[in-house]
Amino acid sequence: MAMQAHEIEALIRAEFPDAKVTITDLAGDGNHYAAEVIDASFAGKNRVQQQRAVYAALKGKMDGAHGELHALALTTKAPD
Repeated sequence: MAMQAHEIEALIRAEFPDAKVTITDLAGDGNHYAAEVIDASFAGKNRVQQQRAVYAALKGKMDGAHGELHALALTTKAPD
């Protein structure tokens, strides 16, 4: 079962309510997305720590071969 962009955004916003979140469907198939998440909580954290926090917010939706979200190209950063 594919996820919709608004579902991905809602999961991310639940953990990062003040973030600027942009979700793009890369293939038009509901399975391959790109997400950009800009949040002040990322200040002082390296890219791996930032991305782990976002993946944790997805609450297992990408886990294993039967995850609802197949692919997510993730960009994270603190605001300028």
